[in-house]
Parts: sequence; structure tokens; C-alpha cells
Amino acid sequence: MTQDELKQAVAEAAVKYILPMLEDDTIVGVGTGSTANLFIDELAKYKNDFDGTVASSEASAERLKKHGIPVYELNSVGNIRVYVDGADESNEYLHLIKGGGAALTREKIVAACSEEFVCIADESKMVKVLGDFPLPVEVIPMARGYVARELVKLGGDPVYREGVITDNGNQILDVYNLDILNPAELEKSIDGIVGVVTNGLFAKRPADVLLLATKEGVKTLKR
Repeated sequence: MTQDELKQAVAEAAVKYILPMLEDDTIVGVGTGSTANLFIDELAKYKNDFDGTVASSEASAERLKKHGIPVYELNSVGNIRVYVDGADESNEYLHLIKGGGAALTREKIVAACSEEFVCIADESKMVKVLGDFPLPVEVIPMARGYVARELVKLGGDPVYREGVITDNGNQILDVYNLDILNPAELEKSIDGIVGVVTNGLFAKRPADVLLLATKEGVKTLKR
């Protein structure tokens, strides 16, 4: 199977996984990225079976609306039953690196507000140690230089993602050459740097379920 076929398979599996949760008042959190886009397209087949969604990016919100799926502001909903999103990397503990699409802050907020976080990915995203994928860090623009110097002290090589502005009006530093042996500790350390909005480690709030598309089928991993 090609990577695109694996992504399609896991998107379909995610919809099947959440179908029992869908009721008239159910709010579904929806992530950002190529795999999440396929999930949106599959979810649209059941748009009359639930209330609506909260999106983690403007791009996802637009795609949902094109399918006729209601999109609510997070502040206007009381509860998000389940959040479905992709990842750039995952380890066996379902700690993730996210933010390749520069939506990490809103993704982290929606994940924190959700009862269950279902990550969808293909087998290429599963690693023993996080860090091969550069860690995205969202920063306040005026603090970019300072934050970069602090990230160097933590052992990383930060690179400014030129031409990218997040939905929150901020900038992204991608941090290379990190061996992330203690994801939760590093997540906390980076978030403690003044000028950092958040970073792409999802370890304090990892995924609850990982649906992993492999050539042998979609595997379900739980922490």
C-alpha cells in the first residue's frame, strides 16, 4: 500500500471508531493536516448523526464548512466528546510530535478540552525515540531570537520557518537534533521559556488511542 492508501485506510477506521459516540448533541474535535483532511471527508458521510465540530485550524474549519458540517467556536461549546488528529511522530507511550502544519497551539487546546484524543497515523510515524522530526515551537515574533538562543541551550538547533504565520499571528521555530528521551520534561522546559506560546510535544496530554495504518491493516494502540 502507498502512504496515501494507508492514510485513507486510517481515516476510514477513525470514523468507524467514533461512530458509537455520535449522538444529536455530540461535538467532535477535528485536527489539521493531510490525514485529518481525509478524516473530514469520511466524517461528512455522517454529518446528520451529530451536532457539529470544533476545528484546530482555519483550514480545517473551511473544509468542514464546505461539507456542510457545523463548526463552533470552542468557547461556545460545553464538551468535546472526541478529538481526532494526525501526528508527525508517535512513540509507544502515545507521546506525539505535532505541528508540521503550524496548528500546534490550537491542536493542543482542543486536545486538552476533549474527553478522548484519537491520533491517526501511518506506520512511518511510529518511532522508538521522538526527535527525528524537527520539533515545532510557536513563538511571539519579537521573542524569536531570544527563544532560539534558549533552545540552543537545551541542545537543539532551531531554524526559523520562513514565510509561515500561524492562525494566531505568531511564528514557528523548528528544532532539529533533539533526542527526546523525556518528552514530558522537555515539553515543560520549552513552555517555560518566555516568548514561547507552546511547543509540538504532546506528552503532558498524549493521545488516548493511536490508530496506526500498516500494510497488515489498521492497528489500535492504547496507553
